[in-house]
Amino acid sequence: MRGAYDRRERIRRLKKIIITTIMAAIVIPVITSVILGIRVFQLQGRVRELEQEMAAILQQADEVNGVYTTAAVEESPRDTAQAGQLLDKGEKEDVQNYQKTVYLTFDDGPSRNTDKILDILKEYDVKATFFVVGKTDEHSVRAYQRIVEEGHTLAMHSYSHKYEEVYQSKESFAQDMSQLQEYLYQITGIWPRFYRFPGGSSNLVSQADMQELIGYLNENGITYFDWNVASGDAVSGHLSAESIAGNCLNGIENKDMSMILMHDAAEKNTTVEALPEIIQTIKDRGDSLILPITDETMPVQHVMAGQNH
Repeated sequence: MRGAYDRRERIRRLKKIIITTIMAAIVIPVITSVILGIRVFQLQGRVRELEQEMAAILQQADEVNGVYTTAAVEESPRDTAQAGQLLDKGEKEDVQNYQKTVYLTFDDGPSRNTDKILDILKEYDVKATFFVVGKTDEHSVRAYQRIVEEGHTLAMHSYSHKYEEVYQSKESFAQDMSQLQEYLYQITGIWPRFYRFPGGSSNLVSQADMQELIGYLNENGITYFDWNVASGDAVSGHLSAESIAGNCLNGIENKDMSMILMHDAAEKNTTVEALPEIIQTIKDRGDSLILPITDETMPVQHVMAGQNH
């Protein structure tokens, strides 16, 4: 009797051990997975915070490296007859074969994101227009040169981009613009004559009469371009790539000619992320051609010469 009882006890204990082991094998991984999931979520949040902090640091570095500094340059007249790009015969024929023309334009660069954008443009074999500001660091100088070397249009967006200085008077505007124009010529050998006003020609912050500024550009053979499609990245530095792509693609839908406003500043990472989808979708339409701004591009202008602002 005693032996039978002992055997039953051993079997009972063995079953308990087996059940406990099985439960542990199930429960422990579940608990571990939950803990790891929570930790991963926390780390992802921290990574996003660090990315934002890094973008802010890089933006500040860009500014220190030249956005808000000016360097004296010699003023000298240039032959503007060779300044603007022209479409060759094949490109003109291409334009005639498409219902829509789309211009990808990028403001506020160069920055670390400019190289990424140039890589994407090269991959998809399309040309764009860069409305740049004045920066003197080595990386920016190379970016200006690369824009020109790879067949994109180098255009102006003011030297300092400081509204209170650029728009203080006609004289301050002219000094700022001519400084950028001369600086870009010295670096690239290109005498740029396309301009985009900081904030657009319809900005409400200029202390100078915008008609006088437009008149100054006209007198100096410079064409200014605004935009008729906004990506939205100017409003929010952290607008999602999906939203940016949607704004651009919806914006071109009912237009024969679309001038898309984007930015290649250091913090505009989602603009870079959205660009491949924007380009691929436009190409897949079959009726749209992506072009850089040239002398033959019809300007999009919010404020026309002679129009009250």
